[in-house]
Amino acid sequence: MTTRRWMWSFVLIALGCIALAAVGHWWLQWPKNAVQTWLGIGGGYLAGSAVMLLIPRWWREHCDEMYAQPAGKRYVRALIPIMVFYSLALFASTWAIKQGIPSLPVRAVVAVLPALAIVMMMWAALRYLREIDELQRRIETEAIGIASLLVSALYFAGGLLEKAKVLSFDAGAAMIWVFPLLMLVYGVCKYILTKRYL
Repeated sequence: MTTRRWMWSFVLIALGCIALAAVGHWWLQWPKNAVQTWLGIGGGYLAGSAVMLLIPRWWREHCDEMYAQPAGKRYVRALIPIMVFYSLALFASTWAIKQGIPSLPVRAVVAVLPALAIVMMMWAALRYLREIDELQRRIETEAIGIASLLVSALYFAGGLLEKAKVLSFDAGAAMIWVFPLLMLVYGVCKYILTKRYL
């Protein structure tokens, strides 16, 4: 799948989420938080498509070349159902917890359900990493390593500042943003390393 197709797929998913939020709001009388959840998911996919639209042509061509190879095609085929599962699991988990689940073990399982999609995505990424050529594997592993070190250092410094009462933030919210921040920094690192090596 080309980058342009990914972009249009994200737009279609976003429009579907926004349409679902509209139907839920006006016809099904969903609670406000359910409508906002679907609007948030749709907004996230729209933001992703906007980022794809703004990336330079050489990067789009490189990505299209990588994902046209057999390993890239398998990776993309694995990611699409994972992204759909993640969106549905996030909505279902958030909605169920806000409704109230008295059993602590059941509430814990429901709460971490969206994390299963992240584990599935990491599994697909590791399989992809084993199947690509040596140069691309080096770029990927360096990007993952640098991103992990930078995000770990940032969160460690944030924890120290919070303990010293310099900053104050919700620890739960901060933990939720670890993975998205890691993916963002990884993407920037991969872009820089690809430009350096190719």
